[in-house]
Amino acid sequence: MQAPTLAGVKILSVVGARPQFVKLAPIARAAEDAGAEHVIVHTGQHYDPMLSEVFFTDLGIPDPDVHLGVGSGSHGVQTGAILSALDGVLDEHRPDWVLVYGDTNSTLAAALAAVKMHIRVAHLEAGLRSFNRAMPEEHNRVLTDHAADLLLAPTQVAIEHLAREGLAERSVLVGDVMTDVLYATRDAAAGDVGTLLAQAGLAPGGFYVATVHRAENTDDAARLRWIADALEALDKPVLLLAHPRLVARSAAAGITWGTGAVRLHEPLAYPELVAAVTASAGVVTDSGGLQKEAFLLRVPCTTVRTETEWVETVELGWNVLAQDAAAVREAVMRPRPPETDATPYGDGRAAERVVAELLRR
Repeated sequence: MQAPTLAGVKILSVVGARPQFVKLAPIARAAEDAGAEHVIVHTGQHYDPMLSEVFFTDLGIPDPDVHLGVGSGSHGVQTGAILSALDGVLDEHRPDWVLVYGDTNSTLAAALAAVKMHIRVAHLEAGLRSFNRAMPEEHNRVLTDHAADLLLAPTQVAIEHLAREGLAERSVLVGDVMTDVLYATRDAAAGDVGTLLAQAGLAPGGFYVATVHRAENTDDAARLRWIADALEALDKPVLLLAHPRLVARSAAAGITWGTGAVRLHEPLAYPELVAAVTASAGVVTDSGGLQKEAFLLRVPCTTVRTETEWVETVELGWNVLAQDAAAVREAVMRPRPPETDATPYGDGRAAERVVAELLRR
């Protein structure tokens, strides 16, 4: 589809964590193609270079116009710091739209800051629900949806959730922008994995990719210990991409990685991650984004959570939820799911629809 011209329209994107940088990439390109003025604010919620700045470089995203540098902290401290810092930024730029992404503290803080200043808010990836109120991300996404003026839903299931909450008039199905960037990255990244695998002593199809970072998994020492036991006992080497939270919590709990199948590795740049997942025999994760990326790459996934927002991945057989060590091992070593040509996350042109909606509304 041809995006309409957005000349004279100012969009201010607020991002702060790795999945948001991935979603920002196609939006930045679509906004530029449409002639919109696009201001990028990086809150600094993810402050490790491998989880932030490198994504801007690898995905061709313009450097942030504003970097708040809030760093780590409790949910209240981090959300409050972002909320406070954004007042001056929004007052200076006075955008037509504040575009917020996903379900992080940056998302909620930016939505609250904007609506309090009577600036319109659009929520990208609206309508996702885990129905687990113990998850901080669930509160972030629900509160943001109810505050926002425009709800940009990635799936039909998300649209149905919003309708049940009385938000149908503000909702539109655009597809998933992560599909856009994954498809754009997949072919370009195909040759990038050889050096990584050689350095790690891995062979294509002969290893798993794993990530563990959610608080419910890392902050409970007993739970983290059985996750470690499960990964170490798998039948193939496990390339565990160690989020800073995982490293810190493992040390505090006295957990040592690498005693079995696990090979600890720093987080990968996005093209390398896509290439590694594509070359792997499967994924074990608690990441929402990686579940979906695995499905789009048709790589079996095992999710160490009680629920998933991306229910389509489970319904189609490409994702299994596992809640103990035995279940993880069984799920990881299950037969390959039946092939499918289903496209629940769109056609890779969601970003164009997003900028079209920002103009239309």
